[in-house]
Amino acid sequence: MTAFDALIDGYRRFRAGPYNDQRARFDELTHQGQAPKMMVIACVDSRVDPTRVFDSAPGELFVLRNVANLVPPYIDDGATHGVSAAIEFAVTQLGVEELVVMGHGRCGGISASLTGKFDTAAPGHGAFIGRWMASIETARDQVRAAADLHPDIDAQQALELAAIRLSLANLAGFPFVAERIADGRLTLRGTHFDIADGILRVLDPASDRFEPITLAWS
Repeated sequence: MTAFDALIDGYRRFRAGPYNDQRARFDELTHQGQAPKMMVIACVDSRVDPTRVFDSAPGELFVLRNVANLVPPYIDDGATHGVSAAIEFAVTQLGVEELVVMGHGRCGGISASLTGKFDTAAPGHGAFIGRWMASIETARDQVRAAADLHPDIDAQQALELAAIRLSLANLAGFPFVAERIADGRLTLRGTHFDIADGILRVLDPASDRFEPITLAWS
């Protein structure tokens, strides 16, 4: 069986189970369209699916995924910007009320940034990855410097969290985002999910710390 065969088998299970179980929901989404209240900007990592982590129903989350869940700075230069287009659509067309940047533990893009693996890569050998991750070079250098002074620092997680903060700051730089934050229509959130222990941490704006979510049954 090929990987694609396994994919088709998954589709058959979906049609026989979850699709039929939520048929009324899919019918509603078909006729009324989507109206998600939240956009999640997550990583493309196959181990971290926002709809699974948050146990969300179809139509609840507007999800954008890219390498290391990064939001580049706002630039209106007439070029094509896929991340910016998705954010603009979610905010100005769908009217989402929450923008959530969801980082995660053991992120490969963050690891590559720390090691500098793709910093000088040639086309076809990581150049696109290197240019994409260049947006967090300053944060990467700060984490490296801190780790040199304090070897006990978990540089991987420190940069994962720093990248989330940077993406939130870049989001706030989009004029249509800043306008809606100012008038209370939109809130920015930062989250970090550790795939090793299943712990979700949420950025507390008051303390600027990522605090773990407690479980009701714990």
